Order: sequence, then structure tokens, then C-alpha cells
Amino acid sequence: MHTYIGNKKNYQWIWIAVDRLGKRFISFVTGKRDAKTGKELWDKLKNKSSDMVATDYWKAYEIFVDKDIHKQSKAETYTVEGYTNPY
Repeated sequence: MHTYIGNKKNYQWIWIAVDRLGKRFISFVTGKRDAKTGKELWDKLKNKSSDMVATDYWKAYEIFVDKDIHKQSKAETYTVEGYTNPY
């Protein structure tokens, strides 16, 4: 999800983490759509245990998500899409 203030150069992305099976909101950060902001969210989740982390195919996830638990698949991200897409 994103919004912009003034012009498109000022995009601010809302990164969210949800428990897909429990359909619960876990945490969020805001910032650019870059690996640095993604890592900020990932760091907030360090104390949460998970057998699997599902993301879309954005390459930066590979930088901070442990490859042993990372699953890239649009089919697994529908819960997040439900939070970010009101339509």
C-alpha cells in the first residue's frame, strides 16, 4: 500500500506483517519501498516465531528474510492484500 504527499518522489509505503492463518495484524513500519525499510519491519518481528514467511517476488526480501523459511508466492500473500486493498 502506498500514498504520496505533494509528488510521486515522496511516496511513503506501509509495510505490514500479518499472521495469515490466524488472520491477525502483527506489526507495521512506514517508509520507502527499499530493503532498509523492509529490514526495519523484519527486525520488529525477531521475537515472533514462524515456520514460513510468505512474500511476493520483490527481490529485496531475499536480503533480510531467512531463505530457509522464505516462500515467494502471490498465492500466499492474500491476507496482506486484504488489509491493504479496501476494494
